[in-house]
Amino acid sequence: MLDEGYKAVRMVIHGRVQGVWYRAWTVEHATALGLDGWVRNRADGTVEALLVGREDKVEEMIRRCHLGPERAVVEKIEQFPARGITPKGFVQKPTVDVDQRRS
Repeated sequence: MLDEGYKAVRMVIHGRVQGVWYRAWTVEHATALGLDGWVRNRADGTVEALLVGREDKVEEMIRRCHLGPERAVVEKIEQFPARGITPKGFVQKPTVDVDQRRS
């Protein structure tokens, strides 16, 4: 259970988001906002991320993810509530098959 004022969101980002530095960009921005979580490519061409932190910071990161890095073209972002169980810090994880998702 997260403390009041904190939230956790798992996102799936669709569009041209692989091969355009999206994961490294996400790590950089999430770290700057003080978020915990991870980001990874998925075998279906999307990017998946778990964002955990203060509600205002998570919302700011979601806003930034709609823009992404310069070469990205974000078509849509699906958002799902998450439990927020993750180590401190924000990391890039290896690519995962869509059927092996875990938050």
